[in-house]
Parts: sequence; C-alpha cells; structure tokens
Amino acid sequence: MDKNSAIGFGLLVAILIGYFTYSNYEQNKYHAQKTADSIAYAKAHPQPLVDAAKMIAAAKPDSATQAINDSVRKLLPAAYNGTAQEVVLENSKLAITINTKGAFPTAAKLKDFTTYAKQELFLFKGASNSMSMILPGNNGVIATSDLYFSPNVKTEVNGDHTVELVADMGGGKKVTMVYSLPAEGYMMQYNIRLSGMPASSIPLTWDLKGLNTEKDVHNVRMSTQIYYHYKDGEDDYFTVNEEKNKTLDKSVQWLGYRQQYFSTALIADEGFSKVGIKSNTKLTEADIVSKSTFTFDLPVKAGSEQAYAFKWYLGPNDYKTLKSFGLHLDDMVPYGYGIFSFVKYINKWLLLPLFSFLSSAVGNLALVLILMTIIIRLALSFFTYKSFLSTAKMRVLKPELDELREQCGDDKQKFSMEQMKLYKTAGVNPLGGCLPMLFQLPILLSLYYFIPTALPLRQSSFLWAKDLSTYDSIASWTTQIPLLSSMYGNHVSLFTLLMTASSLFLAVYNRNNTPQDPNNPMMKWMPFIFPIFLMGFFNKMAAALTFYYFVSNMLSILQQFIIQKFFIDEKKLHAEIQVNKSKPVATSKWAERIAEIQKQQANKNKK
Repeated sequence: MDKNSAIGFGLLVAILIGYFTYSNYEQNKYHAQKTADSIAYAKAHPQPLVDAAKMIAAAKPDSATQAINDSVRKLLPAAYNGTAQEVVLENSKLAITINTKGAFPTAAKLKDFTTYAKQELFLFKGASNSMSMILPGNNGVIATSDLYFSPNVKTEVNGDHTVELVADMGGGKKVTMVYSLPAEGYMMQYNIRLSGMPASSIPLTWDLKGLNTEKDVHNVRMSTQIYYHYKDGEDDYFTVNEEKNKTLDKSVQWLGYRQQYFSTALIADEGFSKVGIKSNTKLTEADIVSKSTFTFDLPVKAGSEQAYAFKWYLGPNDYKTLKSFGLHLDDMVPYGYGIFSFVKYINKWLLLPLFSFLSSAVGNLALVLILMTIIIRLALSFFTYKSFLSTAKMRVLKPELDELREQCGDDKQKFSMEQMKLYKTAGVNPLGGCLPMLFQLPILLSLYYFIPTALPLRQSSFLWAKDLSTYDSIASWTTQIPLLSSMYGNHVSLFTLLMTASSLFLAVYNRNNTPQDPNNPMMKWMPFIFPIFLMGFFNKMAAALTFYYFVSNMLSILQQFIIQKFFIDEKKLHAEIQVNKSKPVATSKWAERIAEIQKQQANKNKK
C-alpha cells in the first residue's frame, strides 16, 4: 500500500468512525426520548405485558446502526474487538475460571472442600473480582480490564496446566498473561509480559470479594485479616473489623487475604510499591464476608519489553502447606499474636505435632481431643501435684493462722508479718499453689488459638455437634433480644453449658479444699462469677474448644481427687511441718529485704 492509498484508507476509517459516533448519539437520544414517552404513556394507559416487550424492543438500535458498529469493530485491533468468554484452568486441587475480557480470574474453586451447606466451595466468584493494570494506549491510557484476550490452553508434559492469553493492541503493542497450575497443589504461577509499551509507572488494582464458606458469617468476618510481608523481611497484619484503609510505606513482597480457614496471597518476585489496602466487612449480604481492594505499582523497567513474575496462592489456611513454600505465608495461621504471640511457638512445636500424630493414628477427632487432654494433663501432673500439695499445707496450717488472726485483731500489718514467719518455720511457700497454675496457663492460651484454626476439625462431627469447627446448637431463635442476643447469641451451645457447669463444680470442689481469706470476700466468689461471665463469650466459639475445656475440667477434678486421696496424707504432712518448725530457717537475702521493709512499715504505722 503506497502513501496516498494509506492516507485515503485512514480518512475513510476516520469518516466511518465519525459517522458512527454521530449516528449512535442521535439514535440513543431519539430512542431515550421515545422510551421515556412510552413509559409515561404506559403508566397512564396500562397495557398487557406483550406490549411492554414490544416497547423495549423498539428502543434498541436498528439493524443499520448495528451494521455500522460491526463494520467499525472489524477495523479495530484484536484487543478491542472480541467477545468475552470463560476459560477454566484446573488441576486436582483447584479450578480457576478466567474471563478473556481482562484476562483475570473471576472464580477460584477448591475441589477438596465444600461449604458448611455442602455446596461447592469458592474462595471468590463473580465479575466483581478483577485484576487490572493501567497501561499507555494510543490516546492516553487503557485498563487491561477493557481488553479482549485470545486464549491458548495447553498441558505440559510434566502435568502442568497453562493458559496463555494475548491482547494485541496493534502498532506492536501487546499484553500477554500466562497462568500455570502444577498437577498438584494450590500455588499458581502468574506471569505478565508487556511489549511496545514503555511506561513511567504501572499501577495495578486487585478487587476481591470473599465468599462465606462457614456456618456463622459473623464469626468469619471477625477472623478476616489482611497480611503483608515486606521485602526487608518484616511482616504485619490487621484484622478488618468492619472497614479499614491502610497505606504501606515500604516495598512489599506479598499481600495476603485470610478468612477463617482459607486464604489467598499474591507474591511478587520483585515486590510491590505504593501499596494501598481498603477492606470492608460491614456488609448486609449473608453470603459475602468482605470486599477488598488492593492497589500497588509494579517496578518500571527500561526498554519496550517488560516481564513480571508472580505466584498466587489460593487454598486452605493449613500451616504445613503454607510453610512448605518458604515465603513466610505460614504467618497467616493465627497461632498467637499481640501480647500472647509467644504461644505460637507452643502451637508450632508442641501442639501441632501432637495433634498431627494423634490424627494419623486415630480417626475420630473428638477422641484425638480427649487423648490430647489426657497427655497434656499427665505432662503437667508434676505442677498440679505441687499446687495441691501447697494447698494441703495451707489447709493444715489453717488452725494456727486462725489463732494468729485472733491475736493480731485488726492489725493487718502485724498479722501479715506473723503469717510470713509461720510459713518460713513450717517450710511453706505461699506462692506454691499459684506458680504451678501459671505454668499451665500458656497451654490453655495455646489451645485457645490452636483449636479454632485446626483445619481437620472443620466439618468433623461428634455427638450432637455437626461441625466441631463452629458452635454446636441444641436450641436457636431468630428474634433479636436486647443484650442477650449481642452478648450470648441466638442459640444455646450444650458444650458451653457443660464447660460452664464443670467449671462451677470445680470451683465448689476447690473451695471446700482451699483455705479462704475472710478479709478478701471478692476472691471467695470470683471462681463462680468468672465461668458465668465467660459463658456468653464461649457460646459463639468452636464446639471443639468448649468440648476440650469441658474434658479438661473433668480430668482436673478426677486428677485432684486421686492426688488428694492417694498421694497426700494430711496427718503425715502436719507432722512434717511440725518437724520443720524445729529446724533453723535459712533466709534468703530477698526474704530478709522483704522482712526489713515490713518492719520499717510497721514502725511507721506505730508513729
């Protein structure tokens, strides 16, 4: 084609585009007015449904306008002239649906899992999920979400499944998206290649609408978190909790979105910059957990050819699976954070191996929880014994303490000093009953984090509990009752009631076997108030957790009975204390310092 022919052809295209634009504008204006008039007339003169259908059809562009539209489209580059269709990329674990308009995944199905309602489980699904870049176009910029891509699906020899999508924008400009899944696993490779489009910046927007997969959408929303791992090695997270907006000031290696049992994370080999995060769980839709938008820039490279490599995780929030990638993705498993972050090491190094071993050996997970409780109780039996022994010593000394209280009267300072002397001569440590319990506290906290995140417990049933990963319910109602519904919920969990009842029984049992301080009545009633106070909180927790605490309470009662019945002889203990009184007391410097302070305080009170 010579120069004159090219100019003539270009003018022809310009005339056609101009005519089409003007004609389309006039047609739309005419039909809009016609439709408005028809609707107004229809309201005044109601007609059968068939007339309304004819009216809507009459408002559509005529065949001549459509023909011009089709003619112009044929002259445009392939990226602007296409039809949206869906391509499915799948392996044994995942099925990813990709829309050729925009070349982004619109659905991610996990094949090995189902929802609480036993439906297919999708992490996300629908056109509102998108991944779009802003690129330099012929006249300004263009979003890849507006381009049509030509797909090419292929399977590699090693079992990898790949789909390559190409958008040819003409003039040497081309966008290529490549998605690849291994034969097994949840990690997808995602590559972007840009040709003929050097840019000063490449902004990218990721829209994600998380779907509910569990029984209680409120609980899932409460556990929805955004994680991010910086390129310098640090990481952080935040719980969405209704609506959150955050801007990160450092380059990020990966961004992760976590729900209760499933998560997705986008990992960039070269990192992201200018990261902005907007997420919201304050929604009215019962099937949607959250809506999130991530914005960031890709690093700009010199030259007309630019390539970017990503990894994209879409799968269960399983610690071992996430740990295997070596990218710190296992941080998305909340084994402990905040002031209790130390318990995550107990979960990773003790409870997880124990739970995995018992699960592989025993099929019933409720039995696994019982065995875990027994093993933990036996492991802590030394501290339990020391605690009960200290309590028994205090009980033996109670008559002598009552005599001291009568002798000292209202002088609490004097009574405290005499009490410490009695403890020293008898060889009794007043903190002996508390310290062993403090050693058990980290285990209780660890289980509080571990059990609600244990994926194998999901959809595992036991007795009346259909799913141990959520609350069990023997009665429920829909009416919102002030205070009760917000604090307790609209259901009754039997395992929570059993846990509370066993806690109260344990409190009564301990009260009858523990000397009470008459000067501190609050401590007398606290063991009874605390379980009732926690009943509303645990009523909404996983049945596996409340079941564990119930079993733990019952074993504690049994263990305490056995120790006191067969291992502690109070008569013999009393004789040993009397012998200790006759022995010289070895006082530590710390004890001497405390005694000196008490003495000085007593002298000040006399003045």
